[in-house]
Amino acid sequence: MTHPELGVIIVSWNVRALLRGCLSSLLREAPIDTTVILVDSASTDGTPDMVRADFPVVQLIACAENVGYVRGNNLGLRALGLTDETSAESESLSLPANRQSPRFVWLLNPDTEVLPGAVSTLLEFMRAHPRCGLCGPRLINADGSLQHGAFRFPGLTQLLLETQPALWRFRGSTLDGRYAARQYEAGHPFPIGHPLGAAMLARAEAIAQVGPLDPGFEMYSEEVDWAMRMKRSGWERWCVPAAVVKHYGGASSGQASERAERIKWRSRLRYYQKHYSPLQRWLAKRLVPRAYA
Repeated sequence: MTHPELGVIIVSWNVRALLRGCLSSLLREAPIDTTVILVDSASTDGTPDMVRADFPVVQLIACAENVGYVRGNNLGLRALGLTDETSAESESLSLPANRQSPRFVWLLNPDTEVLPGAVSTLLEFMRAHPRCGLCGPRLINADGSLQHGAFRFPGLTQLLLETQPALWRFRGSTLDGRYAARQYEAGHPFPIGHPLGAAMLARAEAIAQVGPLDPGFEMYSEEVDWAMRMKRSGWERWCVPAAVVKHYGGASSGQASERAERIKWRSRLRYYQKHYSPLQRWLAKRLVPRAYA
């Protein structure tokens, strides 16, 4: 029996209006046998009722607390049969029982709009590149301008550019881990370090090898860590600019900006602790703003 091709996991928190648009655009584009998992982190804006009423095809996991981005996605991965990992949340919830796991899983933010052809283009690329473990589309802002959605793996240079005011003029440049706008505009797929987590498509085989997202990250840097683990296991990572997704950005984290800033720097330090040398870790800790180190 063949496996369904696509599973989609969306983790939401109090973004009902944006989520409605995201689901509408996704369901217009996704293959008919796509399984969509919506993990709601105890929203108080009526999200669960809206999903049940307007999108009955979506499998809803309604959490009693805000489980965060990483834990929420891992719940979705388990519901899709892509990991056997258990947790307190998964044990306390009645997760949907899917008979067969999909070949690919798309982690999609609720503040996105899937533009026509994006899903089919990403899937076609993954079928044609069996060593690609992780890929992402071209992201655009609400006004249609380019949003950087693919990056080189971070090093100390990027920390310097972010934390030293004298170097801020170089932020957003290729020195800052970005790829040139012309690479997106050319429309041809290109290899990358990692995609932005807002819309990253993963291969089930790669997930089986490297495991789910690291629950030590609440949010931020989890996709960088996942991509690094895939790299070290021999999986490629690509950007596919012909697939386009509009990303409004920061809709959930912006509701708790100071806490989000603390989490960002804590996650960054965790990434360096996991993947870099003792000297690099020492230097990174001294570059992080003192208030967050």
